[in-house]
Amino acid sequence: MTASASTSLRDVMGLGNELPRLADATLIMIDFQNTYRTGVMALDGAEPALAAGARLLAAARAAGTPVIHIVNDGGENTPYDIRARIGAISDEVAPAEGEPVVVKQVPNAFHDTDLEKTLRELGTGTELVLAGFMTHMCVTFTAQGAFNLGYRPTVVAEATATRALTSPDGTALPAAALQTAALTTIGDLFGVIAATVDDLTA
Repeated sequence: MTASASTSLRDVMGLGNELPRLADATLIMIDFQNTYRTGVMALDGAEPALAAGARLLAAARAAGTPVIHIVNDGGENTPYDIRARIGAISDEVAPAEGEPVVVKQVPNAFHDTDLEKTLRELGTGTELVLAGFMTHMCVTFTAQGAFNLGYRPTVVAEATATRALTSPDGTALPAAALQTAALTTIGDLFGVIAATVDDLTA
């Protein structure tokens, strides 16, 4: 028997699921670091997600949308060493002159960082567009952090990716299943999901 989907919390609370115009939002590029392209933290779908992120970034710049980059600093000799090539933001989405870079150390990019202060200084309102790595971790918890602070985040699904993990029962959970679960979690309450970059620019 196929289970039927229940009403989302967003619908119950009347929050709406309308997509914003990219030109009316602030773009937050989360952890598009080389960390996730190779080695122990390599993600399934990292390269197409990065390509989508590059298209999103180009569209935002063309529209005059403010852009904030986030990097996770895990310290020296880790895959998140932002002082080394492995932890650097990938060249395809490297910050342009004047685009702020916020350094974080936990999944929620608002926690103990200058992100909220930077958003206030930009004065662009509550619409945020999020993209980056990993969907089930930093994207999800930054969306939650934004929601908790009164922002309205939208996550661009094709510009995110994650990896397979071991589930509590010891079986492997494929990256595609975790990706879907993470996006579904976000879409239930914390934010709106845009399937593609084009959904925000058409």
